[in-house]
Amino acid sequence: MTDALPPALPEGALRERVVLLTGCTGGFGRALAREAGRAGATLVLLGRKVPALERLYDELVQLGAAEPAIYPLDLQGASADDYAELAETIQRELGALHGVVHAAAQFEGLGSLELSDPVSWLGTLHVNLSAPLLLTRACLPLLAQTRGGVVFVLDDPERTGRALWGAYGIAKQALAAALRQLDQECEHNGVHVHGFLPGPMRTGLRAKAYMAEDPASLAPPERYAPACLGLLADAARALRGRITVPPQVLAPA
Repeated sequence: MTDALPPALPEGALRERVVLLTGCTGGFGRALAREAGRAGATLVLLGRKVPALERLYDELVQLGAAEPAIYPLDLQGASADDYAELAETIQRELGALHGVVHAAAQFEGLGSLELSDPVSWLGTLHVNLSAPLLLTRACLPLLAQTRGGVVFVLDDPERTGRALWGAYGIAKQALAAALRQLDQECEHNGVHVHGFLPGPMRTGLRAKAYMAEDPASLAPPERYAPACLGLLADAARALRGRITVPPQVLAPA
């Protein structure tokens, strides 16, 4: 891991760059979308629910961001062909892809393996591990053309490696290993791969695990968005294959 961070993301830093963002309507995903829009990126908003995507689309346009593209897709039911079609659509409609940020996550709550539902367990493992890797696989040819970057949003391995975190915890720990492997495999094509481990955030996902926690004691997700998106910048290439951990913020400013 490294505590080193790329420079703060200046306004317009992602101008004329196309960025695919998964999980964009979640707590951290929405913060990333707003920050990426401020930085000038043309976003491809990927999520399950069309109404939520449309609301985010309207919000970004009202903020003066470049007009985003909406791409509804359920990662749990998507196939390799669906990911290939996504990549083809981005190439056809937008002409390029400069970055992918994997912020989508599925977490149903704490529970033991003994009492878990097998179908739900496998679905959670897929959404948090297999789906982001297969989606990245489909996008690699496009990313190679632009020498782009991929960022996988992770979770604290210390806590998710404990009892009751189930398939979500296993998937996030495996994803940390997979991104290092993928980055080594991309040395020949110029694509840089990163992991990003934000601190405790005021999100719905965390609330499912820490129901007694006071949300006001946590940093808003907007606090970590610039550092995460900064990993797509050329200056972050030196951090490739690593997990970036920003300074831990225990309370909002």
